[in-house]
Amino acid sequence: MPMFAVWRPLLIGLAVATLSISGAGAQGVPERAKLCATCHGEDGNSRMPNIPSLAGQPEFFIINQLFLMREGVRKVEAMAAVVKDLKDDDLQALAKHYAALPAKGSGEPIDQALVQRGGELAAMRRCVSCHQSSFAGADQIPRIAKQRVDYLIAALKALRTGRPGSDTLMSAAVAGLSDADLAALAHFAASR
Repeated sequence: MPMFAVWRPLLIGLAVATLSISGAGAQGVPERAKLCATCHGEDGNSRMPNIPSLAGQPEFFIINQLFLMREGVRKVEAMAAVVKDLKDDDLQALAKHYAALPAKGSGEPIDQALVQRGGELAAMRRCVSCHQSSFAGADQIPRIAKQRVDYLIAALKALRTGRPGSDTLMSAAVAGLSDADLAALAHFAASR
């Protein structure tokens, strides 16, 4: 079954919900957060495969990603209808909301052998120089600790190929790594 066919009902629902609350402005953050919860989790911690958790992400990182999506620089099909009418105040309010929520693990199985290999790779690639020793990120650097493993793997693969709107330093950091290496890094980060 094509991926779009699986996501189509969700995308239609998100578009309808977005239209119904589009006039809410920054005061409507709780309403917009309810819309976001459909995929990203009621508490900002995603339980859906390949959907990132937003809880505990640095505020500036969230604003930046929403801005890039709204402006069409970072193309995420499922987010296009949701972000297209967001005002700058909305971006700020959503970012503040999600940054204040505690990050929790996704409950996905964590492979300890991959965690060990990922730790070695993270040390060699000096991941802590940007993502911090706690992997909580800062400013425009995302929190990768406790992030979904499946999402991290997909994101690392996209960064390796130079995802539009991504930091070129991050693309360089994962250049040349195999899929197995990226999986190891994802398991390591998610276990933090």
